[in-house]
Amino acid sequence: MSGEIENGDWPTFGWVDDIRPALAEAVANGKPAAFATLYRVEGSAPRGPGAQMLFTLRDDGDVRATGYFSGDCIEGDVAHHAAQVVADGEPRRLHYGLGSPWIDIRLRCGGALYILLERVESDDAAVAELLRHARERRPCIWESDGKTRAVRDASGPLLTYSEDPLQIARRYDPPRRLIVSGGDPGALAAAQLGALGQFETILVRPQGPQAPPPFAVAQYLRSAPASALQDLGVDRWTGYLGATHEDEHDLGGCLTALRGGAGYVGMIGAKSRAQGRLKALEALGATKEELDRLHLSPGIPGLGKSPWEVATGIVAEIMQALNPAHERA
Repeated sequence: MSGEIENGDWPTFGWVDDIRPALAEAVANGKPAAFATLYRVEGSAPRGPGAQMLFTLRDDGDVRATGYFSGDCIEGDVAHHAAQVVADGEPRRLHYGLGSPWIDIRLRCGGALYILLERVESDDAAVAELLRHARERRPCIWESDGKTRAVRDASGPLLTYSEDPLQIARRYDPPRRLIVSGGDPGALAAAQLGALGQFETILVRPQGPQAPPPFAVAQYLRSAPASALQDLGVDRWTGYLGATHEDEHDLGGCLTALRGGAGYVGMIGAKSRAQGRLKALEALGATKEELDRLHLSPGIPGLGKSPWEVATGIVAEIMQALNPAHERA
């Protein structure tokens, strides 16, 4: 059992922030996994408390990693301990940086990280509950002491913990979701950037081609945006971007998203069209509070007008709006 990270020279595993899809894959494969939670940080660090990693063992003994803690300072060592946790089932508490017993492992940021490693089985009831809450788009709290786990309906801080004995409580929100309606280069650029940015991305193109888009999305729908949003359901962890440039589609989609409490609602279009669109939405029954949440001509000014430049500014704005640091619960 080598404990080496698969493709460790190119740590693209650190692009993933939400470990639940990897956990669902481990469950589907019937494999145990090592679940790592950063529960305490002292000083500076790339990630804050609540960051997580998941480790599964390959048949050759290498470790498949998902997530990151330190920008490649400690991930290899955590993977080594994770392989041991999967093998013997005993949880481990790891301490890196200031005051650590492993003086040969340095953190470039100069802080200290405290991590709980625990083995989770593919048939663990708490894991099943965690994944069910994600599918049903309901927030929950994962509680664990390293051996006993439970999931309960709740919201609250991202992570709390108590020492002696260690007990952590980690909040999970529904996966961030981006719904883009449209089929021009700008809409497609926004959808692809959303997918690359780890959004559960859904592309809606009314009466669009039968063939799916030439890049991966969670779903491709050919219905009208308002109908698609009603079927999908909208919540505050959802961003919606109307980019068909047809008011019959974009206005209906935006109104449905606003009434559903979407965390971000935007509509691409010239500023000269803004007042007319606001009046049209008001005539459809939109309230002042709803219209105040609407982003017309969305994005970050000054990036440029090419599809990728416009999409980059819009997706950045959506990321900021759906960031847990801006939570409203």
